[in-house]
Amino acid sequence: MNNFSYKLEESYSPSMGLIVLQADQRIELDARQQFEPKVNLHISRIPSAATVTTDTLKQMEKDLPLAVSLLPRAVEFDVVGYGCTSGTSVIGAENIAKIVKASCKTKNVTEPVSALIAACKYLKIKRIGFLSPYIEAVSAGLRQTLLETGIETPTFGSFNEEIEEKVVKISTQSIFDAAVELGRQDIDALFLSCTNLNTLPIIKNIEQSIGKPVLSSNQVLTWHMGQLSNGGLLENCDGYLFK
Repeated sequence: MNNFSYKLEESYSPSMGLIVLQADQRIELDARQQFEPKVNLHISRIPSAATVTTDTLKQMEKDLPLAVSLLPRAVEFDVVGYGCTSGTSVIGAENIAKIVKASCKTKNVTEPVSALIAACKYLKIKRIGFLSPYIEAVSAGLRQTLLETGIETPTFGSFNEEIEEKVVKISTQSIFDAAVELGRQDIDALFLSCTNLNTLPIIKNIEQSIGKPVLSSNQVLTWHMGQLSNGGLLENCDGYLFK
């Protein structure tokens, strides 16, 4: 055997972590499409139930420390995102940030709820329509959280689906039709909730149809992760949020 000497080198590229639900088939694809190739995106999965209820969402609070700890220990992340909108509303954004920072080295933490609030402030939005794939009870906590920050959700619509594997299969045409119906009502913008919902390809078309900003869980999360990493890390992004 030949033994070779070697040198170590340090090279910096923006490093981000993303905690993805076991059942989620969408968010990772959306994130990789939106971040520039230079972003070093590390993914960890967290166990998630087949059905979405407040009880199954609450369970993720117990599983989150291990999921975060499976990110590379040697990396100091610019930002780590937790990819569950409804889970954030149940566990709490502050609690998630505390758990993540205790389980890995990161400068910033975000999730779709904090990201949505930041996006609404950026766009000066006060009233949003809310489209969810889940039963109304799952979204009630999130809508209350938004109200406490000054964001009203006077219009709510749902596909009333509890099975996560079906959520990712909801057609873009179904999402488009529901979004346009909600979006034409008296609101400033429309929010498409859930990281497992296939919304990214149709945001621009919905905006053109209703003449208002359209925000989605994955869109605002990647946008906010970019903002927390000093911006300039996104590409191929459509919509009012990126103008």
